[in-house]
Amino acid sequence: MADRYEKWDRTVSDPGDASGRSTGNISPEAGSDTVCAISTPPGRGGIGIIRVSGPDAEKLLMRIFRPVRKGPLEDHRLTYGHIVDPVSGAVVDEVLAVFMKGPHTYTAEDTAEIDGHGGRVPLKRTLALLVREGARLAEPGEFTERAFLNGRLDLSQAEAVMDIISARTDRSLSAAVTQLSGGLSGRVRAIRKDLLDLRVELAVNIDYPDEDIEVLTYEKLSKGFSEAASGLARLSASGRTGRILRDGLRVVILGRPNVGKSSLMNSLLRSSRAIVTDIPGTTRDTIEESLDLQGIPVVLTDTAGIRDTEDQVEALGVSRSRESVRSADLTLFLLDGAEGMTEEDRVIARELAPEKTIVLINKEDKGNQVSEKELETILPGVQVLIGSVKNGTGMDDLENAIVRFALGREGYAAAGKSPESAMENDPVVVTNVRHQALLREARERVEDALRLVSERAPFEVIDLDAEEAYLDLGLIVGEEVSDDLLKEVFSRFCLGK
Repeated sequence: MADRYEKWDRTVSDPGDASGRSTGNISPEAGSDTVCAISTPPGRGGIGIIRVSGPDAEKLLMRIFRPVRKGPLEDHRLTYGHIVDPVSGAVVDEVLAVFMKGPHTYTAEDTAEIDGHGGRVPLKRTLALLVREGARLAEPGEFTERAFLNGRLDLSQAEAVMDIISARTDRSLSAAVTQLSGGLSGRVRAIRKDLLDLRVELAVNIDYPDEDIEVLTYEKLSKGFSEAASGLARLSASGRTGRILRDGLRVVILGRPNVGKSSLMNSLLRSSRAIVTDIPGTTRDTIEESLDLQGIPVVLTDTAGIRDTEDQVEALGVSRSRESVRSADLTLFLLDGAEGMTEEDRVIARELAPEKTIVLINKEDKGNQVSEKELETILPGVQVLIGSVKNGTGMDDLENAIVRFALGREGYAAAGKSPESAMENDPVVVTNVRHQALLREARERVEDALRLVSERAPFEVIDLDAEEAYLDLGLIVGEEVSDDLLKEVFSRFCLGK
């Protein structure tokens, strides 16, 4: 028990870490014992929740909980009472407690929850009592791991739980909820079943070539693998948008000094975050803020104006501006319409990638001297908008253009869908980097199998690629999984989930 109390010292006894993270690995005993953890964030709050899961959940709860109304607890019904130290008899907290009989619980095990006051001291003392009475402190993600091991969630659904917790916008939340409800799992399982059917036919024709069975043709294999490749391509096409919904679209505002970059940032944020003056070079460093743009999480960066300067501080800011552009998903390149394009503008434009750039010709209220023909020569195919940040004209068009870019006009255009309706028509968006990599690998394997089919390769060789694709998809839903993978996935979870 000594090591258990050492872990208690690390994760609970420090008031600032009452429900924080543990650095330990998932216990190999997961599911065989009873675990407990604080499931609400650290700090003060109206309510703090402690979760207990395992075969002794009810017994441990009743050792420290004294209901005001006598008698056994009703299943799945909150009961009012007090947490009491069974040794000293001291009352620790006034709470609501509930016992839930498995399998109708989050973990599919017997589960108890204690809803107490949200102060760190009563929560720590209640948790300490549970540990003293025989519970073990849960590792990060262990409750969700138990839900997976007990078959209530597959692995992709389990990973969606953390996406829900960390969702930044309504669209992010919608994508995560769709994954939790099995949207991605259903697609993956369907493709995996089709691959299995093909593999069964391959195996039969390999093992029993002389039997009276339907001859498997290369045309049938081509059709089957083509359909699998198309399904994988559709899922993969959403990966870019999924990454943006999860991590945010990185947008950089770029231009020479005094073209309205800081004003544009304030306009998009709808607050005065950046200092705005008529003096060129006011912004000398990058300024970064996050915002919710029509459900798209955006990380917006205002940069120092790019120009040659003798000022060392401003020169450092210019250097950081260029670094920000290199790491950005999208660049908003501002031009002063009243002045037209200058040589400084042309130097900046030549450094930009048209497919990752939106040009905004600002100050249209003072006239527009910018030649769009010249812009097309320097940045072929770039999207150009005209407006006035000061007057607010063109801002709606700019916001809509950013959203269309985020929703993946390239991927959805290839699938015959408009960006605006992409998520509404197909809410399954792949947000997880691990899933994206496995889908990419599975697609490559299927395409390799298609190539072998076109070359009339032996069935045994074709089946090798089909098997690899089948296994890759199994890793997404957890049907092909190792202990190391489970540890890697669930150790990223917060404690108590």
